[in-house]
Amino acid sequence: MVFSSLIFLYLFLPFCLLTVWLARKTSTQNAILLVCSLFFYAWGEPIYVLLMIATSFIIWLSSFFLNRSRTKEQKRLWLIIAVVTALSSLGYFKYAGFFVEILNVIPYVNIKVPSISLPIGISFYTFQALTYIIDLYRGEIEMQRSYPRFLLYVTLFPQLIAGPIVRYADVEEQLSNRRMTLDGIVSGIGRFLVGLSKKVLIANYAAEIVEICLESDHFEQISTATAILGIIASAIQIYFDFSGYSDMAIGLGHMFGFHFLENFNYPYVSSTMTELWRRWHISLGTFFRDYLYIPLGGSRHHRLRNTFIIWFLTGLWHGAGINFVAWGLYHFVVLQIERKFILPIESRIPKFVGRILTMIAFIFGLAIIYFTEPARFFTFMGRLFAPGLAGFADVDAQILWKQHLVFIVLSFIFSMPVLPWLKKKLKRPIRYIACSRIGAFVQPFVVASLLLVSTASLVASSYNPFIYFRF
Repeated sequence: MVFSSLIFLYLFLPFCLLTVWLARKTSTQNAILLVCSLFFYAWGEPIYVLLMIATSFIIWLSSFFLNRSRTKEQKRLWLIIAVVTALSSLGYFKYAGFFVEILNVIPYVNIKVPSISLPIGISFYTFQALTYIIDLYRGEIEMQRSYPRFLLYVTLFPQLIAGPIVRYADVEEQLSNRRMTLDGIVSGIGRFLVGLSKKVLIANYAAEIVEICLESDHFEQISTATAILGIIASAIQIYFDFSGYSDMAIGLGHMFGFHFLENFNYPYVSSTMTELWRRWHISLGTFFRDYLYIPLGGSRHHRLRNTFIIWFLTGLWHGAGINFVAWGLYHFVVLQIERKFILPIESRIPKFVGRILTMIAFIFGLAIIYFTEPARFFTFMGRLFAPGLAGFADVDAQILWKQHLVFIVLSFIFSMPVLPWLKKKLKRPIRYIACSRIGAFVQPFVVASLLLVSTASLVASSYNPFIYFRF
């Protein structure tokens, strides 16, 4: 089950919201949420829900013995057991086939590549569970003595499938003491519908452009203009798809009394790649920083080595493929060049120039992970850097650009902090309207309109899943 489905919107969510609201005690709300979350996951992964429960139990049981251990060596042993259990499960399901393919490159080695389906969201819930056991080992949190409550933390459906990665420390208190209020439900619905609109009205439409441009049966004859349009649409799709999901997860959390941290902060306004990655998928970046980069020595000891490891693993986390590893290493190289030559003179570079160069570098990276077949990637790069202007004279490409140019421009405008800027500039008129009689109808009208338009889009068009489900 996914957020952008009619079953979720009109059956699952209303039922879950109503039953949790009627159960005023937090313990009862937790029980209902746990059942709903397990059902939510089992809807698409009926077998792998057992894997998630088993992994969570082993980590929780390890934390129980870790908490009772008196020596540092014993604590470290139970930490290792938990980490190895979680990562071995992730490694088998996500990377077994990839590693076998690498081994088969060796002469005289011919191992059958296993066909293993990837459990949805395994990267997210694995990392999330690891934050608990690691923080407990560090003495930063107290042990969660209730396994059902810990399982709720791991399986909570708003952020289960595609994040954000929620640290146990951030919701530790909310698991046992929170309030579900009408204001929280209203604000959560608004945030959820913004995310839903991002997904079904922008990301899905951008996906159609990408398919037309980059998935054609005649890809070898693609023109330069078509290639550029396709990869720009891909940048629009991935941002609105993932940030839309994060908005929906945060909104759902508000409805049920949880407060998750932001996962995106308008990354496309960045004037450097360093800034962009501080604004993009914040929960993953902070996870690698706090649980790997800093323990390895951070920027004080072996900075280059540590940065290399982080970006190698970031690429590998996103996908089991050479192109994902290459994408991670590409960003490692770009960021080192930027650190050496760009950041020292950043103040002298006009902001708009920095933003354009940053977007070009980011979009180029998207091409690396988009094309899983090397032949198609090199064909794309050949068209992208074709000499002359012949590629822009293609009639079909000109038609495509005319059809979608307004959408491309508006999408990039919506990816900027336009609404916060307008709220700040129009603070007085907005406050006046909110206090007037008409203000009581504006918000419900906007909410109803977003829901209606999004529903119509879901009914009228073919559905494509969230990109980050495969991670």
